[in-house]
Amino acid sequence: MQDAGYGMPQSPAELGGLSREKFIYLSTTGRITGKTHTVELWFAWSNGKVYLSHEGEQTDWMKNIQKNPDVKFKIGGKPFSGKGRVFEKGPEFEDGKRALYEKYYGKAPKEKVDDWFSLSKVIALSPASKE
Repeated sequence: MQDAGYGMPQSPAELGGLSREKFIYLSTTGRITGKTHTVELWFAWSNGKVYLSHEGEQTDWMKNIQKNPDVKFKIGGKPFSGKGRVFEKGPEFEDGKRALYEKYYGKAPKEKVDDWFSLSKVIALSPASKE
C-alpha cells in the first residue's frame, strides 16, 4: 500500500468534529491478491487510537491486518494512515470496547460492556507520523 495520507490526530482538539462521524472507511492490502480492500465500519477514537470491533469469525480485512498491519482510512473524507493490530484481551481491548460502546450506546456499567463484547475482537489503529 502506498504511503499516502496523514498521521492521525493526537488530541481531541486536533481531531475536531471527526470523532462525531459515524463511519470510517478502512483500506487494507489483500493478503492473497495484494489489492486494496475497503470496508465501512463503526469506529471510536480514544487515547490517540482509532478503535474498531468485530464479533465472530475473523473477516478478510482483519486477516489482512494480521498479515500486513499498514492501513489507510478515511474519516469524514479526511485521509489517514497507520498500523492496525487485533486484540482479544489487554488494556487496548478494554479501552477500545469502552470507547466503542460509549460512542454508540452511551455510558454503561463495565459488566454490560463486557457482556456486549464477549464474542468480539477489538482492532486498534495506531497513528502514523504526519507527512
